[in-house]
Amino acid sequence: MTREISIASAKLGGNNPLLIIAGPCVIESEEIVFYTAEKLKETCRTIGLPLLFKSSYDKANRTSLSSFRGPGFEKGLRILSDVRSKFDIPIISDIHSVEEVNPASEVLDALQIPAFLCRQTDIILYASRTGKPVNVKKGQFLAPWDIKNIIEKFTSTGNQNIFVTERGTSFGYNNLVVDFRGLPIMQSFGFPVIFDITHSLQLPGGMGKSSGGQREFAEPLAKAAVAVGVDGLFMEVHPEPEKALCDGPNMIKLNEVERLLSHIKSIDDVLKK
Repeated sequence: MTREISIASAKLGGNNPLLIIAGPCVIESEEIVFYTAEKLKETCRTIGLPLLFKSSYDKANRTSLSSFRGPGFEKGLRILSDVRSKFDIPIISDIHSVEEVNPASEVLDALQIPAFLCRQTDIILYASRTGKPVNVKKGQFLAPWDIKNIIEKFTSTGNQNIFVTERGTSFGYNNLVVDFRGLPIMQSFGFPVIFDITHSLQLPGGMGKSSGGQREFAEPLAKAAVAVGVDGLFMEVHPEPEKALCDGPNMIKLNEVERLLSHIKSIDDVLKK
């Protein structure tokens, strides 16, 4: 059993219900973020699963220079703070440099280190020293057992509130594949493991100047990960993914989330019993 971590009112790990980390890939507008947050809260409350709302104030690793990145640091954090106060749900977002860590930690309930930065020692240590819970996205280039080195860096400061997210492994060009053996391997280090449904379905750079995706496989991969015994699920959600400004091809439609969560909750309930 993995370590229990508290993220504001939500509990992750141990024998707690699956934590759902969800929201639009990037903050496109207050309207979309607020609408999505409200619907996700209603859905998770109905299903009986805790919610951690995620949306990025800046997507610093977009495929093309012309790609939409978000509203920026200050405006983005203000919108996320409004989500928390308006809907009473904890919030998480990506950090991209050591300069962002402390001011972001004053607003966010948890910090997230993107996959491409998961081995950057300074950002790991700075994030850890805040004392906040931190989600480290496992790089597409890492083996599951490489996560142990990241955990050792993070916990060297005394902060034990780390969790790790599997988001697929590079498989040739413009493709990712999930090795489900990696989930229990990473859990064996004692900390919660999240499965990122939507990024595991991404086709990085697959559309030339943007990434493609295969959202039609979201449900089978989610069911498989829950059956293996993950501590939570990460999913990017949008009211109209086909119109989204980032990661549209692999985001889940907001009106399909309740059906998906109801199916996976039944699997998790059996495992927890």
